[in-house]
Amino acid sequence: MVNLNQIVAVIDDDESVCRAIKRLLRSAGIAAETFSSGSEFLDTLSAIPSYRPACVILDIQMPGVNGLEVQRQLAPMGLPVIMITAYDELSARQTAIAAGAAAYLRKPLNGAILIKAVEMAIGNTPQP
Repeated sequence: MVNLNQIVAVIDDDESVCRAIKRLLRSAGIAAETFSSGSEFLDTLSAIPSYRPACVILDIQMPGVNGLEVQRQLAPMGLPVIMITAYDELSARQTAIAAGAAAYLRKPLNGAILIKAVEMAIGNTPQP
């Protein structure tokens, strides 16, 4: 069972995707916080040292800092990352998985699969 005190960070430049994922997670009893860019999320992490989401759902293709770069910067923190993308490029998939992504999902997302991926990511103990 998911701890209700744990928050999932959702980072996607498409506001409607953020809203939909947040609603979906809430329906499963999982709290979520949304960010419209990789930079916004990284700025929040550096500005609030105590802020550590239980899991990060991260779009790969975003303007500015893309999802793979955010994932690279998160790696030392051991936060579970679920990559999402509308453009399934083999090289991006390989890079994300090699960097330790807990899951790699293609948009449009299957809600049940996303919830299961989040529950599995939160249930796993992050490796430093």
